[in-house]
Amino acid sequence: MGKTIRFGVSLNSELLEKFDKLCEDKSYQTRSEAIRDLIRGVLVQREWEETDKEIAGVLSLVYDHHVSDLAQRLVEIQHDHHDIILTSMHIHLDHDNCLEVLILKGPGESMQKLSQKLISTRGVKYGKLTLATTGQDLV
Repeated sequence: MGKTIRFGVSLNSELLEKFDKLCEDKSYQTRSEAIRDLIRGVLVQREWEETDKEIAGVLSLVYDHHVSDLAQRLVEIQHDHHDIILTSMHIHLDHDNCLEVLILKGPGESMQKLSQKLISTRGVKYGKLTLATTGQDLV
């Protein structure tokens, strides 16, 4: 880890009040902790924009398992992309609905294409890709 450097930041008093309220609401012990998280968030966002860079993510899908052949179609799509699916979890939410969670790792563009293919499969009620980072380039 690199050397810690202190620097000053000038803010409008109203903006600082709002930031302090945010820090309190999010249980940050110091402004520095909050600023570090904000910077890391922007750096992770930049990783997502570099579509060939390896990133991590979580894809959540909710679907009605009674829809004809839907589960089989989802499994086939997943098998076609086994190289970026690290693991999956299947949960029965109720008699009709299932939640499937996939943990993904791979090139951003590949993850987004797979996610869109699964989300847009007829019978899927809801899908969301939450992108993360492998942490390789963050300090």
